[in-house]
Amino acid sequence: MTPETRQGQGNSLVGAFLERRYRVDSMIARGGMSTVYRGLDTRLERPVALKVMDARYSGDRSFVDRFEREARSAAKLHHNDVVAVYDQGVDHGPDGDHVFLVMELVEGCTLRDLILDRGGKLPLAMAISVMQPVLSALASAHRAGMVHRDVKPENVLIGKDGSVKVADFGLVRAAAEAGTTSGSVILGTVAYLSPEQVTTGAADARTDVYAAGIVLYELLTGRPPFTGDTAMSVAYQHVNDDVPPPATTSPEVPDALDALVLRATRRDPAERPADAEAFLAELEQVRSDLGIAPVAVPVPASEATTALMPPVADPPTEQFPTVRAQPTRVEPVPANFEQQPPRQHTRALARPATEDYDTPRPGAGMEPQRRKGRRNGAMWAAIVLVLAALVGGAAFWLGFGSYVSVPRIVGVSEQQAVQTLEGAGLTANVTKENDNDVPEGIVLSSNPTEGSQVRSGGSVDVVVSLGKPAVPQIAAGITVAEAENLIRNAKLQPKQDSSSAQYDRAVPEGHVISVDPAPGTRVNLNSEVSLIVSKGPPPVQVPDVRGMSREDAFTTLSNAGFEPYDAGQQFDGDIDAGKVVSTNPTIGTEVKLVGRPRIGVVVSNAVPVPSLNGMKVTEAQVQVAQLGLQLSVQALFQREDMMILGQYPLPGSRVQPGSAIHVTAF
Repeated sequence: MTPETRQGQGNSLVGAFLERRYRVDSMIARGGMSTVYRGLDTRLERPVALKVMDARYSGDRSFVDRFEREARSAAKLHHNDVVAVYDQGVDHGPDGDHVFLVMELVEGCTLRDLILDRGGKLPLAMAISVMQPVLSALASAHRAGMVHRDVKPENVLIGKDGSVKVADFGLVRAAAEAGTTSGSVILGTVAYLSPEQVTTGAADARTDVYAAGIVLYELLTGRPPFTGDTAMSVAYQHVNDDVPPPATTSPEVPDALDALVLRATRRDPAERPADAEAFLAELEQVRSDLGIAPVAVPVPASEATTALMPPVADPPTEQFPTVRAQPTRVEPVPANFEQQPPRQHTRALARPATEDYDTPRPGAGMEPQRRKGRRNGAMWAAIVLVLAALVGGAAFWLGFGSYVSVPRIVGVSEQQAVQTLEGAGLTANVTKENDNDVPEGIVLSSNPTEGSQVRSGGSVDVVVSLGKPAVPQIAAGITVAEAENLIRNAKLQPKQDSSSAQYDRAVPEGHVISVDPAPGTRVNLNSEVSLIVSKGPPPVQVPDVRGMSREDAFTTLSNAGFEPYDAGQQFDGDIDAGKVVSTNPTIGTEVKLVGRPRIGVVVSNAVPVPSLNGMKVTEAQVQVAQLGLQLSVQALFQREDMMILGQYPLPGSRVQPGSAIHVTAF
């Protein structure tokens, strides 16, 4: 008996040790893809939840590789509202390999349990208090580049302390790329599937936004927006119908919250909030505007002692929840069916109004009636078989015949990738991003990935490398803020160091002169780019104009870029009157030429002493008075015609205005 058969018959790992470390204590839940156990990490003495994948996945190398990558990514999500992933591994036991995940053990219930306990819908304040941590968890994943792909009440856990946590990041993607999963089925839970998941299988952050919007709709109204007898009919509605306003079912829902749910569940992803962080910001704004205070999220008393992980209704099996009941399993849904609504075949099986089915007439024999009935029954059985064949053919065309595998395009040039996709009947949506290792023009990734099934004529998102980012062109004279924005937009980090600032006559102080490395240089992502910032024009020394005439000094200072002005007079015995004594600022001082700095000019008021020897005293008195000086005469006899024989200060000396010249006369 194969390991698959044994596990399919309900084999339990209770009592086993996985990788000689994790003791399996008791089963929590079993599903089509995995079984969850309560366990113990014997090394750390820590209770854990052990999610053991079904045996059919353990033998699928592509699944195991993807499972390990997704587990590593999920383990990097350190967030209070995300169920922590501690470890992953493959246990090689005697009954086969067991691929498993080690996660945080949450004691409490699921959001589905809370919905059922509350009669189908939650009070407004409680619904918002549940959605905020859910969106916070998804926002953390979106910032890390992860998409959940299967947001639903079963994947939201509520701890006994009122904490709300989202579980099972990455498992849907791992299953999607496993060889054991058909590419022609929709992965996820049909009640919460976004239109793009149904039509192309593509998923991004806005896919989680749609599913979270559906969950919020259900919390407010008590039921998902779309219901039907089959998963096909529900998925068809997601693709072709707008989600109705929650207030249509629950009039107490405020208009602002009504509008937010409708924005989050638009069929066109571009019309939704860009990611869970944007959705959360809008929800918090609505809560603030409505004045709704947070409330504690309770755990139903009947579930309070249950150790929980989400019920294991894993992909590829779809689920369709009905009101106030656990979602029931349905068959996998062909991913493409949006061209027409699901056909109803009840008319083909309706009883025709003929006498063959009338009550036998009185006196008629019963045996002919029986034979006639058998013939009619055979005829209708044949009709049913023909119709079944037609439906089967249509299903094949819609589910398989119109699908193609995404070819390998990673590692080839953009042009070659586009041609390859066109050759496969697909179109390329090309976006570009920088990469340190992959040369420019080479394909980095595709979504859906190689081997995924996509509807013929559909599109594939192709990410092409731009190579290492280049230092952007920085025009001299732009502001530091503008330069920093350009550098950050180039996926680089600006750096400003005061020691690298330089004087520049053309670039204003505080503006950017240049960058280092130079524009156009290829560097690694997030490398630092230094900003060379101007200190303005270099300072200029006040020229030496001492001893110049006022006019010459003014001309010299003006030519040096200054604006001279008269700053008064000052006596200097070494400089003639009218000549420059000093400046303000002083000669030799370095001054920044911002505008035209003003320089004060101080001139000398010294008076040169004339030669008075041999002159008559009366003549000398006139000349001295004209110079603003005084004449002091010393003589034995005072006569009008006295002649000057000597003087002090001596001729040529410089004296202050009003000074006395002493002379000796005879």
